[in-house]
Amino acid sequence: MALDFTLVQLRYFQEVARRENMTEAARHLKVTQSAISTAVSQLERSLGIDLFIRQRNRTVVLSPAGRRFLAEVNAVLEASEALGETALGLARSLSGTLSVGVFSPIAPTRLPLIHDEFEKRYPDVRVNYLEADLQELQRAVVSGECDMALTYTLGLSDRFDVYLIDVVHPHVLVSQQHRLGGGEHAPRSIHLRELAAEDYIQLDMPYSRQYNDELFRIAGIVPRIRHSFSGYETVRSFVAMGHGYSLLSQSVSSGTYIGSNTVDVPLLDDFPSIDLAFIWPKGLRLNRRARAFCELTTEILVPTA
Repeated sequence: MALDFTLVQLRYFQEVARRENMTEAARHLKVTQSAISTAVSQLERSLGIDLFIRQRNRTVVLSPAGRRFLAEVNAVLEASEALGETALGLARSLSGTLSVGVFSPIAPTRLPLIHDEFEKRYPDVRVNYLEADLQELQRAVVSGECDMALTYTLGLSDRFDVYLIDVVHPHVLVSQQHRLGGGEHAPRSIHLRELAAEDYIQLDMPYSRQYNDELFRIAGIVPRIRHSFSGYETVRSFVAMGHGYSLLSQSVSSGTYIGSNTVDVPLLDDFPSIDLAFIWPKGLRLNRRARAFCELTTEILVPTA
C-alpha cells in the first residue's frame, strides 16, 4: 500500500531538520508554526516512525530513523524540482532565483566578472548576493538566507558540503617603496621572520585573523601590530602608504583607493593553504542554477592553461 504523504510535508520536514527548530522553519517558509507542526506529525503517523526527538527548549533533533529518512527526502525533493523544470520547458534554459553569499574581500575583484558572464549565459536567472565575512556567511547559509556561499573554508564545521574552486596561498603585502617592493624587478621570496621587527597591519576579520595568527606561530614570531582593521581595502591602503606590512591570502590589483600601490611578496615558509569553495548545508543538493553558477565560477577563476 502506498504511503500517504505530500511533497509539502517532505519540504516542511526537510526545513525543520535543517534548522532543528520548528519556529525558525516556519519563519523561513513563511507559514505558521502550527502548519509545520501538523505537517510533521501527519508525516510521522503516515510513516509509523518518530522523525524527531523533541527537546524541552522547543528545539528538535533528528532521530536515527529521521536521519536515514532525510537522506532519501533530499533526493526526492531534488528530483521533484528537476521534474518541475522539465515540465515547464526549462530543461534547455535555466530560470528562477539564486541567492549567493560572497566573502567581502573577494566580492569587488571576482564577483563582477562571474556575474557578467553568468547573466550572459543564463539571462532568465535572477541572482541576489550577500557580501559578508566568513562567520556571517556560514550563518546565512545555515539559516537559508543564501543557497550557497563563495568563501574560504576557514573555521568550517562538518555541517557543510563543499565545491572546491581553488587553493590559495598566503603572501606578504608591502608598499611599492618598501625595501622588498622589488623596484623594476619582481620581488624576491622571503621567510615571514624577515619582517619580525616591522609594524604589522592586521586584517581583523573572523577566522582570517585566527588563520594569520597561526602562520605567525608557525614562523616563530610575534607580530608588532600597529593597526587593526576589519576592512580589506583599509588594510591595503595603510600598507600602500608605508605604515607597515600585512599578511593576506587574496592577490588583487596593486592599486588602492588612495592612488598608492602595493606589492605582493611570495613566502618561502611551509604554511597551510586555504581552500576557496562554495559551501551549502550538508545533506542538501544544489539545484541546477547553483550548480551552473559553481561551474562557471571555476571556469572564470581557474582558467585552464
